[in-house]
Amino acid sequence: MPDEVPRAEPEVLCRLNETTRALADLAAVLEREEDLGRVLQRSVDQLTSAVPGADMASVSVLRGDRDEAETVASSSDRVWAIDSDQYATGEGPCLEAARTGQVVRTGVEQARQRWPQFTRSARAAGVASYLCVPLAIDEKFAGSLNLYSEQRHGFGDFDVALLRLYATAACAAIANARRYAEARRLAGQLAQALDSRAVIDQARGMLMERRGINAEDAFGELVRESQNTNTKLREVATRLTASLNCHRAK
Repeated sequence: MPDEVPRAEPEVLCRLNETTRALADLAAVLEREEDLGRVLQRSVDQLTSAVPGADMASVSVLRGDRDEAETVASSSDRVWAIDSDQYATGEGPCLEAARTGQVVRTGVEQARQRWPQFTRSARAAGVASYLCVPLAIDEKFAGSLNLYSEQRHGFGDFDVALLRLYATAACAAIANARRYAEARRLAGQLAQALDSRAVIDQARGMLMERRGINAEDAFGELVRESQNTNTKLREVATRLTASLNCHRAK
């Protein structure tokens, strides 16, 4: 009779169940929400529940040429202050993870010489260990997903794997939100262009009727007026249409 497969430890099964529920909840949030800020905030709130050793969580984002950073979601004012001190000095685990694309996991005491300012801020806030996983979307966007623990050894390999899963989901959410925002911007530009075209066509038609000229000459008059007055063509057409309508009313 073959040996039975050893049963998993209850604690491991419990962690797996918690992880499954947390990821399912996160997937539901990503399906419902379009606002990136709310997605990221829900993510950090969930992480403090999904990871037993996580007392606080945040999302850091690099700006511009990646010399500037800011916290865009945080589960606590304490971690917001810690992150801000990192950004002020230009060094710390969140920045390290975001800039290098590598996971950063260690205790605060072990990081004393490497990041003294961060260590002082973290200790003052009661933090003993931390875990930072990079967020990488493209060459224009980089950041990190950060966990802070009041325990000296707050994070293990399982926590790293879980945070990587969350980071993957967060990257997808950020990419989708950016595509959605770009699509809305382009749609707005198209709508504005169509609206401008309608106003210009109306003004051109009124000039053709009033002066007995063809479409090309009417459009040429609008363009010349736009150039002479340094005014957008749509504004010229709008004013002309209003003026001619006023004359008709009289």
